[in-house]
Amino acid sequence: MSETTANVSKEEKKRINPQIESLKNVWRKLKTNYLAMAGGILIILFIITAIVGPWLTTLDPNMPNVQARLQGPSSEFWFGTDHHGRDIFTRIVHGMSITLYIGFFSVAIGMVLGVVLGIVAGYYGRRIDAVIMRIMDVLLAFPGILLALGIVAVLGGSINNVIIAISIFSIPVFARIVRGSTLSVRKLEYVDAVRALGASDFRIIFLHILPNILSPIIVQATLHIATAVLTATGLSFLGLGAQPPTPEWGAMLASGRNYMWDHPHIALFPGLAIVLVVLAFNLFGDGVRDTLDPKIKS
Repeated sequence: MSETTANVSKEEKKRINPQIESLKNVWRKLKTNYLAMAGGILIILFIITAIVGPWLTTLDPNMPNVQARLQGPSSEFWFGTDHHGRDIFTRIVHGMSITLYIGFFSVAIGMVLGVVLGIVAGYYGRRIDAVIMRIMDVLLAFPGILLALGIVAVLGGSINNVIIAISIFSIPVFARIVRGSTLSVRKLEYVDAVRALGASDFRIIFLHILPNILSPIIVQATLHIATAVLTATGLSFLGLGAQPPTPEWGAMLASGRNYMWDHPHIALFPGLAIVLVVLAFNLFGDGVRDTLDPKIKS
């Protein structure tokens, strides 16, 4: 009896959960994409900098220093100082948390609302689908930056209003992707089998359909963070996002444009920070898409 139990336990240990095996395959393929891994490493470094960086810097990012104004990069001020004498490196480090906060939270809110609307529209169809998708079409009729610009102009310039604006124009992007995936999955036999067993719509949607359409959602979320960062910095550059003296990169870029010819470092380093963050998320998102897309796998 004990030998049988031992043999059974050994067999159980040898069995690998299909989901875990699938994750291992995804990771194994993702590791071979060196550009995606480079983007992922950069993202991890950015997140660590956003969390730890403000505690390691000794200078106040918002405190003017008239005696040190408009100095170039040096051993004391790595990225130089701006027209108020504030250390640009310190402001970029503090601005990292603001940029990632806007990017992650705005995409997370838009993703959750878009997924719910898209999966409900795709599952129930008919009038519900028509109403939801017509609303999404209206939102998609406006370019994302223009829609965000109009929303922030109405609500007022602030970081939270920028998050609201980016979330709203992100909703239809996720809703359309999720709706299309739901329409293809709901016709599969296992959904009919679960429904025949008496499962509720809520259980079918969130326990059987949603887990099978996560791949396009993850890919779109990863790529959309770069769009959210660009939109947020663009709104701040126009004066509708974070307000001075907040060390937001778009606002820093706007304040440095008047000194681009004589002191280009004021605008150069915030611009490079924006480029690196957007590039990192695009590289990682492209790698995740190549890994999860079944057509590319085949």
